[in-house]
Amino acid sequence: MDFALTPEQHSFQQLARDFLDKEVIPHRAAWDRAESVDTAIIPKLGEIGFFGMTIPEQYGGLGGDYITYCLGMEELGRADSAVRGIVSVSMGLVGKVVLSHGTEEQKHQWLPGIATGAVLACFGLTEPDNGSDPGHLKTRAVRDGSDYIVNGSKIFITNGTWADLCLVFARTGGPGPKGISAFLVPTDTPGFESREIHGKLGLRGQATAELYFTDMRIPAHCMLGAEGQGFSIAMHSLDKGRVSVGAGCVGIIQGCLESSIDYATHRKQFDRPLASFQLIQELIADMSVDADAGRMLVWRAADLIERGKPFGTAASKAKYFCSEAAVRAANNAIQLFGGAGYVDEYPVSKYMRDARVMTLYEGTSQIQKLLIGRSETGINAFA
Repeated sequence: MDFALTPEQHSFQQLARDFLDKEVIPHRAAWDRAESVDTAIIPKLGEIGFFGMTIPEQYGGLGGDYITYCLGMEELGRADSAVRGIVSVSMGLVGKVVLSHGTEEQKHQWLPGIATGAVLACFGLTEPDNGSDPGHLKTRAVRDGSDYIVNGSKIFITNGTWADLCLVFARTGGPGPKGISAFLVPTDTPGFESREIHGKLGLRGQATAELYFTDMRIPAHCMLGAEGQGFSIAMHSLDKGRVSVGAGCVGIIQGCLESSIDYATHRKQFDRPLASFQLIQELIADMSVDADAGRMLVWRAADLIERGKPFGTAASKAKYFCSEAAVRAANNAIQLFGGAGYVDEYPVSKYMRDARVMTLYEGTSQIQKLLIGRSETGINAFA
């Protein structure tokens, strides 16, 4: 692939950075302390085009390629991962699945709103007893005439209390992955309840929720794809979601690097700039290498998606490396800042708290290792 960005990609990258520097970064500490992003930012994100990336113009989006999408996710991760999650879940996990698996009616019903941020979506897969093992989820949808009646619960659902639409995965058949189907459910449907989870270590400004479905009746035409296709839809969506997480983690690393360089070149110790000490430069060098290496892994996965090639293993490698590297970079940044890094006057403590969850959601680091190992050996360690 050509590593040179096009003029259009450069332009969007700069537009995104300028917007986030003005509209998000000045507020991120306050949003983090309040445990809530100001939702007035959502339509502004829509206006700038974050929700419309890769969604075709015929459905209200901007179109564009996956490298541009990753550039946007990186800039969002650099600014505030809580804001990145709002976009990547609504547009990335849900919008793109509607685009790839929805009927024309479903696409025209939901994509224009998602692409502008007027409709916010959440991804209802994880359950209290089934996180890394979604093939055995317990939420059930039982056919009743022209409807399905859904009962069950979900947990750790980003956008859960803010969303207008939920992509719900529920069991319509027997045990195992083949018994799972997917449904597009408006959150004002009777029997749908959400409760926000407070006290999180990181991503505190993001609305993370528990969802409860009690005799929730939904029309059969809400099903996305065919009956029994839900698990494959979820896995396809998560593969692409891992590229988004990887790009956001590169943004965290880049944010740690830029903050550390600024602090180390202005802060003095022993009448010298902090940056003049060799071991400080070592910390900065490690961040710089991780940022470049992670970015290349993300761009490779994005290039495979763009060319219609298999990308699942590349996505796992990008997600695994970048999430672990983001934790390293944030830890190094705090070490460089010393005591100042331990308080939220500077962004590095937030980078650390936000980075930690990246190794957990959309497939833990251990799950990514198993997927990569299976790809290399041909042997399924899950069996």
